Amino acid sequence: MVGEKMRPVRLVLYGVGPIGSNVVKVLEKKDWVQISGAIDTDDSKVGKDLGEVAGLGHKLDVAVSRDATGVLAASSPDIVVHATSSYVQDVCPQILECVDAGADVVSTSEELTYPYVKHPDLADKIDKSAKMHDVTVLGTGVNPGFVMDALAVVLSGVCQTIKSVRVERVVDSSKRRWQLQRKTGAGLSSIEFRRLVKEGKIKHVGLPESAMMIGAALGWKLDEVQEEITPIISKKRVRAEYALVKKGNVAGVHQVARGTVAGQERIVLDLKMYAGAGDPHDSIKISGVPPIDMTIRGGVQGDLATAAIVSNAIPNVIASTPGLKTMIDLPIIHNIA
Repeated sequence: MVGEKMRPVRLVLYGVGPIGSNVVKVLEKKDWVQISGAIDTDDSKVGKDLGEVAGLGHKLDVAVSRDATGVLAASSPDIVVHATSSYVQDVCPQILECVDAGADVVSTSEELTYPYVKHPDLADKIDKSAKMHDVTVLGTGVNPGFVMDALAVVLSGVCQTIKSVRVERVVDSSKRRWQLQRKTGAGLSSIEFRRLVKEGKIKHVGLPESAMMIGAALGWKLDEVQEEITPIISKKRVRAEYALVKKGNVAGVHQVARGTVAGQERIVLDLKMYAGAGDPHDSIKISGVPPIDMTIRGGVQGDLATAAIVSNAIPNVIASTPGLKTMIDLPIIHNIA
């Protein structure tokens, strides 16, 4: 893979927000990667050096540009790390532009981690284009992409039979980036929270995709995936980094996705993301032979882990056969120095 290439992997960043910036911090330390371009539409970033925008404290001699077509043409990247939006409808034109330029793509778009049920037409369009241009497209991250789906699939490998899978993730959002606190409703009243849920502005994107990925990996034909979103009300005053949560106001979100097979509940994904959460953790329980009960105390830090898994996925994506892939299509992703 990377070790077999005669030159460093030429890479373009498409989106230099908090996630893209974290990816830059990881990749600039890799001698097998050459960052050759950066794309973003934010006026405050355009024209500035990528190292400055990403907060490295030094320059990379790569200017951020809003001209995606020009950057892709001038850089001729082997791969694009794409981090702009959660939704397939929004990112599809951007992904296709990268594919048309002959570049592999690793995207942090949550819906792209398993788009075949919600967006079958767009998934098919991306897959066909990727195959036509002999490139690979992968959607991944920490959640979805690992802790609530791919990790459960890996653990299932030691089971002879499986009745059900339950994954629970508890995240203390008080020290996380402001976008996470905003999208989980920290500091809102219950009325405001429920209104914004109806408008689609309060939610964690990706739980249904995770359930569908697990079901596909285990060979289960899911009848449906139902999702519930309710507020977590704070029992005390909590000072989060970007929000003040008063007692009685919303501290965050409780989101549950349930997948059924022949009317039987087989997959439950339970996510709690709120300011002041006690005992943050990630746990996976597989009811089967043998049963599995695994807990990561403290939980996986989402921002750092997303940047890591995107970076570590690059060699597998480059080595993969063409087309739109998911985490269950590729060999196990592992750390690469």
